[in-house]
Amino acid sequence: MNNWQIKIAISILASFYIVCFSADLLPLADANQMNINEIYQAPSFNHLLGTDKLGRDILSRLIFAGRISLVIGFVGLIISLPLAAIYGGISGYFGGKIDMIMMRLAEALMSLPSFYLLIILSAMLPASLNNYQRFLLITCLISLISWAGLARIIRGQIMSIKNNEYIQAAKSLGLSHLQIIIKHLLPQISSFLIIAIAISIPGYIIGESSLSFLGLGINEPDPSWGNMLAQGKDLANIINHPWILWSPTICLFLCIYSFNTLANYFREKLA
Repeated sequence: MNNWQIKIAISILASFYIVCFSADLLPLADANQMNINEIYQAPSFNHLLGTDKLGRDILSRLIFAGRISLVIGFVGLIISLPLAAIYGGISGYFGGKIDMIMMRLAEALMSLPSFYLLIILSAMLPASLNNYQRFLLITCLISLISWAGLARIIRGQIMSIKNNEYIQAAKSLGLSHLQIIIKHLLPQISSFLIIAIAISIPGYIIGESSLSFLGLGINEPDPSWGNMLAQGKDLANIINHPWILWSPTICLFLCIYSFNTLANYFREKLA
């Protein structure tokens, strides 16, 4: 991978994070302020990315919506990565019947159509939840559905190093199995975990955006890139007001492209 590709990816992500999380300090319009006199305004000096069907400034909504997509991957990994690491570590370390039972359970979860399962579970969330609560629950749902594949790969990595001499030495010193897994085995696959983190984040972003697009995630009036896409999906808007659709589309593309580029870079350097 060329250095310019990774530099572009880092620059894009850095710009997103800086702008989105300093939005309160920027001279932006209120993201939820409606103005019936400025409905469907094309991009102009007053509204750089135009306005939507309620006269709300799209640039402001796009920036505040970015906070959700840029955070959800890291919040989700706080839940799924430790679960996958411990589960895969125990399975790979002990092997035998324990490994067989644990992997059959993980494979059973992996065999489920995860996106449809996510839709069903999201649809079951109480309508009384506010968007902050929905965000946390959706993040938990995506994490609980996605950890099994990562655990299976971690298990394979652990099995390949568990018979090394330093592991045998740790056993001879009387360390517990859990201490060996956490202190000696998992640190040895840290480079793989970094790659897995970079690969996993786009999945969380796509998952949340897809649910919001379908009306099962973050709801109006709070903005997310998914519900902004949903507003622009109508044929009339695609033809007459394309800026409503293209703005969140480009942001999602750039964000996912940048994380995937980072993942490829880490894979080449650390694998």
